[in-house]
Amino acid sequence: MYHKVKSYIEEHHMINHGDVVLAGVSGGGDSMAMLDMLRKYSQEVPFSLCAVHVHHGIRGEEADRDEALVQDTCRSWGIPFLSYHYPVLELSKKWKMGTEETGRKVRQEAFARAKQDFRELQGEAVSRKLEDGANPLEYRIALAHNENDAAETLIHNLCRGTGLKGLAGILPVRDGIIRPVLCLNKQEIVNYLMEEHIPYITDSTNLTEEYTRNRIRHRILPLLENEINQGSIRHMAETAQLAAQAEEYLSRQGALLVEKYGQKRENGMLLSEEFWQKEPVVSSYGVLGVFEQLAGRRKDFTAVHIKSTAGLLALQVGRQISLPYGLKAQRTYGGIFIGKMESRQLETPEMQELLIPGRTFFRENPFFTQIILNQGQKIEEKAYTKWLDYDRIKQELSIRTRRPGDFLIVDEAGSHKKLNRYFIDEKIPSEERDKIPLLVAGSEVLWVVGGRINENYKITPRTRRILEIQYQGGKDNHE
Repeated sequence: MYHKVKSYIEEHHMINHGDVVLAGVSGGGDSMAMLDMLRKYSQEVPFSLCAVHVHHGIRGEEADRDEALVQDTCRSWGIPFLSYHYPVLELSKKWKMGTEETGRKVRQEAFARAKQDFRELQGEAVSRKLEDGANPLEYRIALAHNENDAAETLIHNLCRGTGLKGLAGILPVRDGIIRPVLCLNKQEIVNYLMEEHIPYITDSTNLTEEYTRNRIRHRILPLLENEINQGSIRHMAETAQLAAQAEEYLSRQGALLVEKYGQKRENGMLLSEEFWQKEPVVSSYGVLGVFEQLAGRRKDFTAVHIKSTAGLLALQVGRQISLPYGLKAQRTYGGIFIGKMESRQLETPEMQELLIPGRTFFRENPFFTQIILNQGQKIEEKAYTKWLDYDRIKQELSIRTRRPGDFLIVDEAGSHKKLNRYFIDEKIPSEERDKIPLLVAGSEVLWVVGGRINENYKITPRTRRILEIQYQGGKDNHE
């Protein structure tokens, strides 16, 4: 098993001579097996290895036990050990995030701290290397995802709706993160742990079905392996690798298209009309690349933003739309300009496609959605949690602030009320109206966040599926 991982590391050029590898080690079987294999590999290829453990402050004595196991094992194996404690539940409330997202954020912070702490831990040896004019230390963060994780991610993203990037899911190497055991499935890891007598623990939260990934892990993957094909997990992992290759290829082709038909401007990029006449799938990747280059990130840019940007081509010169992170797209002579808004335009309301199920950020505050079956449950009456009849929703939903023409349906007869009239009737101050998020389908408002919902989407006895949407940015999320 070790030789398989060694070949995988070398195939993907994960670790070079002299690198520093910060291995995320929870104490679970996957990370303990990875740590042992990295320990063996460091005896063949000289690099520095350090274990990083994050204590989330959630599972009490069980979490303390995990930390102690990793620390004791590292001491026995002669591996430097760093541990970081975070009160995740408290931070989740403070940051208005779910616990899973908060956990991801604190782990990222822990690895950033570990880079500095490792230098201090090594002391004079590292300082001397830097003083001698050697190249700066190259850090790699090693995570213990395996083939089962890749399959879970593929299924999860496929069910939520995704493109090639979502199908590619977990990559062996990206942005300084390496995944040395991604070539192994769960059973291979279990076998290795037993053969090498490596201690590990089982996180009790992995045994519950509270989280979507756990339900995929405990129900769907075993069904596929037992009833459809015994090689399902491996085949899905291979498909994810093919999707990753296709994603990388299309990204390169999109960049070439931008290079050929784009013109750099002072605050952005002009994509000529010829650009938009090329193969749509390639031009879409080109636009995503421009978004990422200008915003410094790709997250939160969706197919809706690409479609809306391309749609400007059919409009008159001067028309524009708002994009995430203070960007805009504007129809201009010769094409479409994508760039940063002027300071006076920054209050222009942006729009975010609502992910169902999933999490959508709007002005730094998240909306959480899920689909549940109608079993006669008591309807949620909270101001910032609403239930809607999902069977009656036929269009894509978005989050934005008000626009001219917005309306609500206010009774069973289908009577319309202009949103502006609703604000007046509810005595909402005019200075507050442009700040209120709206759940919309086109110009139809389904929910004035913190206020009423559209009559046409209320739960009835005939409702089969319920869309639950929760906003974690209101004045009181616990009412």
